[in-house]
Amino acid sequence: MKKRIKIFICKGTFYTILICLICSLQSCEKFLDAKPSSKLDKMEPDYVPDLLDDFDIMNNRYPGEIENCTDDFFLLEAGYNALASSKYPQDLYLWKGEAQQTIIAPGWADSYKVVYNANLALETLAAGTGSLDPTLVNTLKGMAYFFRAYAHHQVAQSYAQPYDVATAGQDAGIPIRTNTAVEVKSERGTVKETYDKIIADFLQALPLLPVTSTIASRPNKAACYAALARTYLSMQDYTNAGKMADECLKLYSVLIDYNSVSKTSLTPFPRFNAEVIFHATLSGSLCANPVRAKIATDLYNSYEASDLRKVVFYKTTTGGFRWSGNYNPVTNNTFFSGLATDEVYLIRAECYARANNVAEALADLNTLKVKRWNNTVAYVPVTASTAEEALRLVLAERRKELPFRGLRWVDLRRLNKDPRFQTTLSRTIGGVTYTLPPNDLRYVLLISQSVIDNSNLLQNPR
Repeated sequence: MKKRIKIFICKGTFYTILICLICSLQSCEKFLDAKPSSKLDKMEPDYVPDLLDDFDIMNNRYPGEIENCTDDFFLLEAGYNALASSKYPQDLYLWKGEAQQTIIAPGWADSYKVVYNANLALETLAAGTGSLDPTLVNTLKGMAYFFRAYAHHQVAQSYAQPYDVATAGQDAGIPIRTNTAVEVKSERGTVKETYDKIIADFLQALPLLPVTSTIASRPNKAACYAALARTYLSMQDYTNAGKMADECLKLYSVLIDYNSVSKTSLTPFPRFNAEVIFHATLSGSLCANPVRAKIATDLYNSYEASDLRKVVFYKTTTGGFRWSGNYNPVTNNTFFSGLATDEVYLIRAECYARANNVAEALADLNTLKVKRWNNTVAYVPVTASTAEEALRLVLAERRKELPFRGLRWVDLRRLNKDPRFQTTLSRTIGGVTYTLPPNDLRYVLLISQSVIDNSNLLQNPR
């Protein structure tokens, strides 16, 4: 009972503390009867494992608003109109410049809750480790650094400019929290500072984490390498992204043979399936909910007839096809957004292609594709005569393999920096066509109004 009470206290005070973390101190007085203190939540070391193992907090509801904005699906007029009481997702769906949450966006709030818990764990262990085994202490520290970096990176994909080496030192980043001292005001800093800290945390976690975990909700070395690969990819640092992907696959490289996967189920993949290196989910995306979202025609038609993803990932529904390829086995909009081997293979393949290593890029591409191929039909390996042809094949495969994981928006942001791969998005509702050109300011979401009203944080430009 003592343990339960202690954890309850941490959770019960958090939402108040969260406001303090993102707001200036003077504004927090609106929410608190007394001046906030960094002494609000202190823990005994024995409780740190439970804090970091809290699946509901640490592994779920990372920013998912961006899934409303991608080109992987469309809404019929009836589906769009059914969201009339939810103006924010409707505005996101049409990329309206004024799209903004009034209250704190769940993905923002829950991600900073992860950051707070990670900081609380690190501070507790720094003050003393009690009776904890030294090996476990290292693991716990590694987990905390990993979770802090992972949450900050997820927030940056929605609320900071995409990384551009030419402007990263000036572009506004996100608030980076490295302690629980609520009297310290949050500042946005720059995109470069944001990514430098994310990478530093992952690198600090790496030697502390075990090679494997007993369950995929706990980070390990393979997950850390995969997270670094994803982070470097979002920075267009393809050399380091490729190196990290390679290190990950040296530790864990299992791919599922889709011939063994149900072709009829709406939830064909179990949670923590064999490809999952680290499990995480996104906060809800009402427009992208498979109940109403119809798969984009160009995406569906991009699969070959013998590609099993065409029947595993998609099911016929009124007005088109619905999504059923979630690595989180639910039928709603709680999408898997964690780290899995299929993504890591594609990161390494892309980096090989960009480094003119055509044979290696194609080897990774074919290793993945053959596992998705109907084994009653002979698989013919894909070929390419140039590095650019190989790169285009890999990028096409990324879209086919990784929809509804929070990655398509990130890909559009970075690929739009290259004129060869720029995409103009377009949607029509009520006879009006809305577009989103490459590199538009709307590729960065507005921070919730309540955060802006109660803080000194700068809003993203429009």
